[in-house]
Amino acid sequence: MQRGGCVYILTNKCHTVLYTSVTADITSRIWEHKNKVYPDSFTAKYNCEKLVYYFAYLHIEEAIAAEKQIKAGNRQNKVNLIQRMNPDWKELYDELIKE
Repeated sequence: MQRGGCVYILTNKCHTVLYTSVTADITSRIWEHKNKVYPDSFTAKYNCEKLVYYFAYLHIEEAIAAEKQIKAGNRQNKVNLIQRMNPDWKELYDELIKE
């Protein structure tokens, strides 16, 4: 049985740090970031808890491939990706949990 996944980008309050990752359960994973479940993690250290981009895939392997492609790009590529989906850089977590 195949399991889907999401690639996502978090940022901090000032949008100075971008964090890209992949997960099979985006609502739970973002909740963990917001609540600093792993206090020694990169996202906890740099206060990356604002979800500004996510994209769901049918297969986790597709999400992992997309994550690698995003991470291989420079910051401007990530900014462009975010702005295409979320031009105002608004918090998307609230919309996500309503789905």
